[in-house]
Amino acid sequence: MELLFDGIATAWRLLISLDREVLSITLLSLKVSALATLISMLIGVLGGTAIALSRFPGKRLVVSLVNTGMGVPPVVAGLFVTIMLWRSGPFGQFEILYTPTAIVIAQTFIATPLVMGISVAAIQNLPPALRLQILALGASRLQMVWLLLLEARLPLMAAIMAGFGGVVSEVGASMMVGGNIKGYTRVLTTATVMESGRGNFDTALALGLILLVLSFGVNYLLTVIQQRQRPR
Repeated sequence: MELLFDGIATAWRLLISLDREVLSITLLSLKVSALATLISMLIGVLGGTAIALSRFPGKRLVVSLVNTGMGVPPVVAGLFVTIMLWRSGPFGQFEILYTPTAIVIAQTFIATPLVMGISVAAIQNLPPALRLQILALGASRLQMVWLLLLEARLPLMAAIMAGFGGVVSEVGASMMVGGNIKGYTRVLTTATVMESGRGNFDTALALGLILLVLSFGVNYLLTVIQQRQRPR
């Protein structure tokens, strides 16, 4: 219990003193996770909607692959991205391994199946007759898709929150592709693991608490947006 209080006190001291390194780590964590979530939202929502509304051979296989991707361990995604970005890999010439860009790519691989899988379920859960009603009222295909997205906005927002929660808290992939370089690729999760390994449990706990506050703040904002748009 004393360790917990020490961690809370350390976290409070680091926040009040506006510690430059902690602020840098926190802002980088927010930046890479927000960007990865945005990219996965665009790919996941649009891809999930396309899968849900389309009929094609092998659709069940595709949905199964997406659902499988939702459970892929982050460290496996990190390993795949590392191989792709390695000097001898297909994209090694871009030299982006051990950069924030590499972390964004790895986190996008983690978040996209989460967003896409929930998006598929959200659109498929809408009444099939709704599409016919929208088209019967003279809407174009594009307008129909937009109206369906509006109708399913609550679970779609939940998908975005799940994607953000999945990447802001992961450590394995960020460590593998980012290298935990001080002042460059060190984020809250990798810094927490490093401080814990050094035996600095109060600092590790403080960083963990800051991560929780950051995650809560973003999810609270998304929840407010979600609940404001509840159908009346």
